[in-house]
Amino acid sequence: MTERPDSTVQNFDELAEVLEKYGKVPGSLITILQKTQDIYGYLSLDAINYIALKTGIKPAKIYGVATFYTQFRLKPIGKNLIMLCQGTACHVNGSKIIEEAITEHLSIQDGETTEDGLFTLNNVACLGCCSLAPVMMVKNSDGDETYGNLTKDTVRKALDEIRERG
Repeated sequence: MTERPDSTVQNFDELAEVLEKYGKVPGSLITILQKTQDIYGYLSLDAINYIALKTGIKPAKIYGVATFYTQFRLKPIGKNLIMLCQGTACHVNGSKIIEEAITEHLSIQDGETTEDGLFTLNNVACLGCCSLAPVMMVKNSDGDETYGNLTKDTVRKALDEIRERG
């Protein structure tokens, strides 16, 4: 069997449990996609096809929902998901300068993942931490960490500390 370069072999046992609970519930597609992404970190084409097979929903409809909502990812993300706020308070306090510092320091753009798989950068509309503007949240298996009142230097230092932790 030849795998596509962006494909991973996935075990769908956990997803089968989700589909058993929500698969026949009308209007539950978003819930199913959220739980799928919680399990695998993103929505693979294989997972979308599996959901289609088990629910009877056409893959094109599932893909349409997955691409419409920004909460869903169709590619794997890095170990640390950087969510950089671009809301009004952050914007006026220099979030674009912080984004430039991140992209220069990690050699990635918004939506990209570092070659080592350690970081993914996502610009977000608002993190709800306006008093800390500009602010970013880093999400990983240990939880979420919020970094506020960022400068070019403090964001680089935070990224280096996260990298050292592995």
